[in-house]
Amino acid sequence: MLVTGIRLYSYRSYDRLQFEPSEKLNVIIGQNAAGKTNILEAIYLCAIGRSFRTRKDNELINMGSNGAYVGLDVVSRGSRRKIEFKFARNAGKQILIDGEPIRRMGELMGVLNAVLFSPEDLSLIKDSPEERRRFMDMELCQLRPAFFYKLQQYNAALKQRGALLKNAIDMGLPPDPIQLDMWDDRLTELGGDIMLVRREFMDELSTLARDINRRITGGKEELFTFYKPNVAFDEDGRGDVRTELNNALSRSRSEDIRKGYTTRGPHRDDVGIMLDGNDVRVYGSQGQQRTAALSMKLSELALMRSEKGEAPVLLLDDVLSELDHGRQRELLSSAFDCQCFLTATSADGLSEVPNMTVFECAAGGLTELDDK
Repeated sequence: MLVTGIRLYSYRSYDRLQFEPSEKLNVIIGQNAAGKTNILEAIYLCAIGRSFRTRKDNELINMGSNGAYVGLDVVSRGSRRKIEFKFARNAGKQILIDGEPIRRMGELMGVLNAVLFSPEDLSLIKDSPEERRRFMDMELCQLRPAFFYKLQQYNAALKQRGALLKNAIDMGLPPDPIQLDMWDDRLTELGGDIMLVRREFMDELSTLARDINRRITGGKEELFTFYKPNVAFDEDGRGDVRTELNNALSRSRSEDIRKGYTTRGPHRDDVGIMLDGNDVRVYGSQGQQRTAALSMKLSELALMRSEKGEAPVLLLDDVLSELDHGRQRELLSSAFDCQCFLTATSADGLSEVPNMTVFECAAGGLTELDDK
C-alpha cells in the first residue's frame, strides 16, 4: 500500500502543500512546531477518519480560513484510489472516496491502512485501560470494517442505557425495567461479538509481539500479552459469551442504577502485559516498558501485513529520540518493506538507512533535500 500524492489546503499550518512522497522511507525534518506532524496527521485522518491529536475538526482548519481540504492518492494492490476530506468551519466534514461522498464512516475503513507510532504510544503500557482498548480497536476497525459498525452500535446502545440510568437518578425514580431489559439485550448481542473478535485479535497479536520482543532483547525476556475481558468467559461458543455478559449485566443492575452508568461490559476491557511472568506495568523498568510497547506496535504492523497481503503505511512521529540505538534499529528495520513517513528534528544518525528521501519542513512548505 502506497500514498502517492498528498494535497493540503488551509490545513493546520499549511495554506497550500502538494508533494509526491517516496515509496520507501520519507524523513520529514524541521524545528519543533514547523508542521511535520501535521502531514502524518493528515495521512492518519484518511485511514481512520479522525485526527490522533484532537476530536475537534475546527482545529484542523488554518487560522483565518473558513474551510480546509485534505486529499490523498493511494495505490493498493495495483488499484488507484483517492481519499478526500473537506472541512467547513462549524459545519462538520465531508468525506469522498474516488470522488463520491460516503454515507457511513465504515466505508472509509480499509481503503488506506496505516500504523501510527508516536511518543504517546511508548506510554501504552502505563496508561489507562482506555488507551489499550483503543490500541485494539483502531487496528480491528481497519482490518475488519464490520467490527467498526459493531463498535459504533455498541457505543450508541451504551450511551442510551447510560442516559436512562442517569435520568432515573435525576428524577428520583427507578428506571423503566422494560427499557433496561431492551438495552441489556442489545448490549449483550453486540458486546458478545466484540469480545470474541478482540480475543481472537489478541491471541494472534500475542505470538507476534512475543517473537519481536525476543528479537529486540536477544531472547533474554519473554513477553506475554493477552485479552482481559471485563466479563470473563471460557467457552468458544457465541452463545456462551452472550450468556455470561447478560448475566453480568443482570447482576450489576442494582449497582448501575445506584451509580447511574453501566459498570460491566467490553467498554471496560483491558489488555494484560506480562514480562517473564510479572506485570510489566508494575515491575518492569522504563526500558522494558518501552520495549514491550514497541513490540506491541510492531506486531500490529506485522499482523496487518499478514492479513491484508500488503504492508500498511507506517507513520513514525518523532519517536527515534525516545529510543536507544538498538530499539531504533529494530523499528527502522520494520520499515524496509513498507512505505514509511518519519518526522524528526534532523536526519542525524540516519545516514546508513537505505532508500531514504529527506524533506525539510519550514515556513509552511516542504522541500526535498538533495544531500541525504
